[in-house]
Amino acid sequence: MHGLLPGGHASSADVSPSPAAEASGLLSLPWEMVTHIASHLPAQCVITVLPKVCQALSNVGKDSTAWQLRARRLIGSQACFPVGPREDFDWPTACLEIEQLITCWTGQAHLVARQTQQDEEERERVRQQQRGGQDGEPVAEGQEAGREVVVEGVAVQEVAYGVDEGMEVALEDEDGELQPDADGDQLARLREELEERLEDDPVMEGERDHRVVFDDDEQQDAALNHQEDLEGPRYLGNERHVEMKECQPPRSPSPPPALECITLPSGHIAQVNSVLLVGGEGAVCATGSRDWNVKLWDLHADSGDMLLHTLGGQGHFSTHLGWVWCLASLGPLLASGGFDSTVRLWDLQAGGAERGLIRAGAAVLCLSCQTDVLLAGTFDKKVSMYDTRAAEPLVKSLRLHGNAVMCLAADDKYIISGSKDCTVAVYDRRADKGLNKVRLGSYLLSMSYSDKEVWAGDNRGMLHSFSMQAGVLKLLSQFDVGHTALVTGIHRSPGSLYTCSSDRTVKVHIPCAPPRTLCTLHHQAGVNGLSVDAGILAVASGDMCVEIWKPRK
Repeated sequence: MHGLLPGGHASSADVSPSPAAEASGLLSLPWEMVTHIASHLPAQCVITVLPKVCQALSNVGKDSTAWQLRARRLIGSQACFPVGPREDFDWPTACLEIEQLITCWTGQAHLVARQTQQDEEERERVRQQQRGGQDGEPVAEGQEAGREVVVEGVAVQEVAYGVDEGMEVALEDEDGELQPDADGDQLARLREELEERLEDDPVMEGERDHRVVFDDDEQQDAALNHQEDLEGPRYLGNERHVEMKECQPPRSPSPPPALECITLPSGHIAQVNSVLLVGGEGAVCATGSRDWNVKLWDLHADSGDMLLHTLGGQGHFSTHLGWVWCLASLGPLLASGGFDSTVRLWDLQAGGAERGLIRAGAAVLCLSCQTDVLLAGTFDKKVSMYDTRAAEPLVKSLRLHGNAVMCLAADDKYIISGSKDCTVAVYDRRADKGLNKVRLGSYLLSMSYSDKEVWAGDNRGMLHSFSMQAGVLKLLSQFDVGHTALVTGIHRSPGSLYTCSSDRTVKVHIPCAPPRTLCTLHHQAGVNGLSVDAGILAVASGDMCVEIWKPRK
């Protein structure tokens, strides 16, 4: 590796910009020391900045072993990572995503703890003022009950049934409105910090700090839930709530948060079942609701102008004629599936214009868009393949299960489907045959497939991880990450894992074995789905609310 180091004969473009680089600069050090120094720089710097400094430093980011050591330092030696096959694993992307996840979501916990204490003091002050002005006035029963339920961690589950299909849908309640913290590595001071980083490892210190914070997670959650009770949609018309907001004392300055949370203006009149970020870089959000409508939102617009369109054909008063249950997209195509037994196609480039209608024959419970085919899982136990360009779009219907198909994932080779019959099936698209089937003790409701790994959530709150190699699906592990009801949404990438549940929580994890949970967001109703794109998180809940968490610019 020493041969990679430029000597005195190298051109000026190939050496460090420091005037002293040739004699005593960074590149005069042994290459092992250079890579060790670089291992303490942010992954973003190694990937995007060092290659611009000189050709030699661009080779730092090509060292797979260095990336694996970085990942181990970030996650800890006790956890297994990656959970699936290591062959062709994207280590640089994984490390970059893990560092961004830690920066955004562990800082969140520090700020939540601080703000929870401030809000608790503020509410106590307001209660004393109210008691002084109106002796004997009781606190609203709903507020007290809400507080007791949250502290004890009890959630009441309701079961509703789908239109004529008898499909079970679980709904629950909790709350949460977190505000983030920030971490800020100053790349401009790169050269000055290199030697300091050899003696002091801030990443490892951060790891220790984060573990301390999350050991106390339950106490923070209980306090946070108490805080949020008075701020939910049920109390928006409560004059006391407005008065509390108006008399808030000024707060002490805090670091700028790494994330900002915005709530989409109330556009639906029933639960939002599905949410999907489309258009690239999380620019547009699509929401599907039990009010039969699909809406498109511009996430870059001001709050009053975010609603772009309510989708629907000419002369139709709603997008579907039943609950909208699932969404999928690829490029300009958006597909929505509903309990009216149809899949409706929309053109995002044409302002959401109607592009086609597919009659599925049963309630559509899950969708997956691929480059050459649209896949739909339905209540009548089928996985159907459609060509959206054809006048007769149905290509083939597959009967892979003995009950409703609840979730789907696919690529250009395989289709993976999960059913209420507690099986997961693999179908080979090219060979046109089923390959293998895995039987579980529960049924899957959500699934994420990428990089030879499949992660899924079931009806008992458990996560399951599978490897997917050469058409063989193999169950690796199952994990209890703290969900107590249906896992309704899951997103996995090389360095991130997001899950949501009808137990009213969203959890952010590092996708190792076992998953390391960085943050838990609480909501006032069951969370029905999530979508992640370019570091932006969209969350749909049963109280008609859609939250968008995105990095602050």
